[in-house]
Amino acid sequence: MIKPMILLQAAEAPASSGGNMMIWMIVLLVVMWILMMRPQRKKEKEERKFRSELRKGDRVIFSGGIYGKVHEVAETTVDVEVSNGVIVTVEKAMIQPAPQPKADDKK
Repeated sequence: MIKPMILLQAAEAPASSGGNMMIWMIVLLVVMWILMMRPQRKKEKEERKFRSELRKGDRVIFSGGIYGKVHEVAETTVDVEVSNGVIVTVEKAMIQPAPQPKADDKK
């Protein structure tokens, strides 16, 4: 008796359910791309713009957390003054804009 029930259930399944499932998977992938990839690309674009516009005197922070002031800019590197008279050379890719100090933080 079990075999006829299984055959009956298989015969009742709609034939287009596989096509609908494929459409939903594609829609899900597009939504994921919009929600995840586009903001990341926008952030990368802003970082590239910041690095291309670096000028002497800009405050920056290294990816390791060290703050400094731009001393000189080359094509792929930047000389940064981290203390009075202490200048280090770093790759542009390791530099981010330093957050601006709040009025309460200034001493």
